[in-house]
Amino acid sequence: MLDNHRTRSSATLPDTHRRVPGRPAEARRTVERVVHERCQARALACPPEAVADALLVTSELTTNALLHGGGITGFDVEVDAGGVRVSVSDRSDELPVALQAADERGRTRPGGRGWPIVCRLARDVRVAELPRGGKCITAFVPLN
Repeated sequence: MLDNHRTRSSATLPDTHRRVPGRPAEARRTVERVVHERCQARALACPPEAVADALLVTSELTTNALLHGGGITGFDVEVDAGGVRVSVSDRSDELPVALQAADERGRTRPGGRGWPIVCRLARDVRVAELPRGGKCITAFVPLN
């Protein structure tokens, strides 16, 4: 699942969108704002359910970067007629994994559900190693 993948925006975002968010809520607000601006500017249909999926994916990726990846080191969002592409970079070389919902004794454990949520909601998910260490996860969430 490792691909050399570089995410570039086809549209120039204002500097406020280039700032790396420190928290998932800040990342969600950025995605919501960019999606709204792009959909309005390009007269694209942006169903609320699809935007909600993109916000959930954003939340999961940024939360995982903070909890398991040593922090968010990069963030980008792109919108086109097909959907929303969210990229989150962190410091860890470790690949994301889905944890079992229960341990060997059958007891449920907290967490471990974020990566399966991302993989279920996104049409395309790519994990790329970064040249200076860490990784970038890019998820494409369809708007239709």
